[in-house]
Amino acid sequence: MTDYTIYHNPRCSKSRQTLALLEENGVAPTIVKYLDDTPDAATLQTLINQLGLEKAHDLVRNKEADYSTAGLTPDSSDKDVIAAMVAYPKLIERPIVVRGQKAVLGRPPENVLSLLAK
Repeated sequence: MTDYTIYHNPRCSKSRQTLALLEENGVAPTIVKYLDDTPDAATLQTLINQLGLEKAHDLVRNKEADYSTAGLTPDSSDKDVIAAMVAYPKLIERPIVVRGQKAVLGRPPENVLSLLAK
């Protein structure tokens, strides 16, 4: 099955576990190494919508050093947060798995099972 996409960081244990779980269930997703192939602002907005997040900040890794470098706060606008994620892709929470119009965050990896059941 190739109708799945994973926004993946091979150095992240949760991302590796999520990819392994997909493969164990017969899914061969398209792999986007988002640190090398950073999604643009429009793609990030689509992912935020597909994940059902209330605001862009909900997709940010706020403990990364780039968070303060980018000048982000929990009150930052979606536009500013998305611009920061484009400039500093390490800020993007991972992994994100997309199937059709739905996406889930693989934290914990078992979250992706909800995409498989449909």
